[in-house]
Amino acid sequence: MNAPVTPPKTAHDCVLVTGFEPFDGEAVNPSAQLALRLQGELVLPGVRVEAAVLPCVFDAALDALAGHIDRLRPRLVLCCGQAGGRSALSLERVAINLDDARIPDNAGAQPIDRPVQASGPAAYFTTLPVKRMAQALRSAGLPAEVSYTAGTFVCNHVFYGLMHLAQQRPWLRQGGFLHVPYLPEQAAHHPHAASMALDTMTTGLRLALQAALQAGEDLHVSEGTIC
Repeated sequence: MNAPVTPPKTAHDCVLVTGFEPFDGEAVNPSAQLALRLQGELVLPGVRVEAAVLPCVFDAALDALAGHIDRLRPRLVLCCGQAGGRSALSLERVAINLDDARIPDNAGAQPIDRPVQASGPAAYFTTLPVKRMAQALRSAGLPAEVSYTAGTFVCNHVFYGLMHLAQQRPWLRQGGFLHVPYLPEQAAHHPHAASMALDTMTTGLRLALQAALQAGEDLHVSEGTIC
């Protein structure tokens, strides 16, 4: 195993926020627009946001993510993805070691019943205080939830891969995943689907990052589900 890499001292700490390119015939992906909205912003004094857009491709997305992490040495990584049909900002709590694609990715790959990491555990939990983050968003009047399924497509693949990468990078203290709804212009092509304005998502992302960076332990409150 390689020795842990110590991050260089810089004028600003940074956090990495990622989104995905469009997929499944969509013209846009709100997660990419959302990440790029915060590029260069000081989300807290001395803490700068760096944004990146990942390919919606199994394996290649993780390779790109690892490259950004090792180049930037961020203290926190929050990957974002589109979850068409959801009505709230969904903070994912658990990633599973499974690729099981209902549709092909943007390179035509459609893995079925394949582990993300052959030697990895069955699941990883986020290291973000997702309950505290969800409460901060709801306190600001934004729809937010803690989710217990990130799916089995490229979003979960990246979430699981992120947490696996963090095992060899002790300076990466916090990592997790945020799912966002369709944009209104997308929902217009999906009858009865919920949507959220990009400005609202941007406010939510900013508040979520601030809550994560300022928090100690997560809240000991119920955010569970019945089914």
